[in-house]
Amino acid sequence: MGKTVDRSPEATALIRPTPDDLPFSPHMPPTAGDLPRSQQQLLYACATSCQDGGIVPELPDIVVYIEALEARILNQRLERVRVASPFLLRTATPPLQCVEGRSVSELRRIGKRIAIGLEDDFWLVLHLMIAGRLHWSKPGVSITPKRALAAMDFAHGSLLLTEAGTQRRASLHVVQGEDGLQALDPGGLEVLTADLESFAARLTSANHTLKRAMTDPRLFSGVGNSYSDEILHRAQLSPVSLTQRLAGDDIARLHAATQTVLSEWTDRLRAEAHSGFPENVTAFREEMAVHGKYGQPCPRCGTKVQRIRYANNETNYCPTCQTGGKLLADRGLSRLMKQDWPRTLEELESLIRKST
Repeated sequence: MGKTVDRSPEATALIRPTPDDLPFSPHMPPTAGDLPRSQQQLLYACATSCQDGGIVPELPDIVVYIEALEARILNQRLERVRVASPFLLRTATPPLQCVEGRSVSELRRIGKRIAIGLEDDFWLVLHLMIAGRLHWSKPGVSITPKRALAAMDFAHGSLLLTEAGTQRRASLHVVQGEDGLQALDPGGLEVLTADLESFAARLTSANHTLKRAMTDPRLFSGVGNSYSDEILHRAQLSPVSLTQRLAGDDIARLHAATQTVLSEWTDRLRAEAHSGFPENVTAFREEMAVHGKYGQPCPRCGTKVQRIRYANNETNYCPTCQTGGKLLADRGLSRLMKQDWPRTLEELESLIRKST
């Protein structure tokens, strides 16, 4: 009672059933909050393994991965690269063998990709996609296609790339020179260092929904499904607001929220790793305000967190804090989002730099 349903062109009056009405809920049901934390995490892991959206490592995860790698492989000789999956390597030239025997000179983040620079300007560029994860193991650890996609062997340890599930989305590119790197860079703005004017110009360069704009790798670098939910909640903005209709104060609030949320989560994940190698890379974090919290109370106002689902994507939001008490409807939003949102994660992640 007391809640209104948005009947605007952006959303129509169809409310999704509750988790108990559905044959399967993609996130933990509200009653899961009464379970021990370990069981909550297990429920969430089981749920997210059955859907595509929301678990690609994003800027905070990639930054902490790179810091862990710098401590282990920077200035170290890459002795060998072993690839167990034929689906992983996406380039034929330069050949993979050309990087063997060269020392690591630099590591960079390119959007959600990890770029490992070697002598003579060769680069190994990893995109973990949905289920790819990195692990540090003993030197020369054995690998099989079921256990790991690849291993990079150094004298004091091996970097393993694993991918859960049966679909092989993770990728490895071998390139040489800045031109090779640029070809893999979607061109998104580096939000942590961008000033308000640059942020506003990029945000309003096209008239998208806020959710789409924040997760478009051509517009903003390293932001995906998880942290965009947290950013929009912090900024108290609707995920379906159109970017070119935002007031200046709204854009300023979004800019501040973007930098604050990403910085806070990078610091949190860095502290969690304790100088070790990050192993708990996941979209679900108990400290998150709305992402993965469908049906649970908003930490700011106590209203139950709601969701929008379209194709393989899900957005979580607080009706009170973000949409003026309106519940956004999946079916009605489909008409709005059909032209504004890629249907698959692969399509979104493969967006390339806009022509200039």
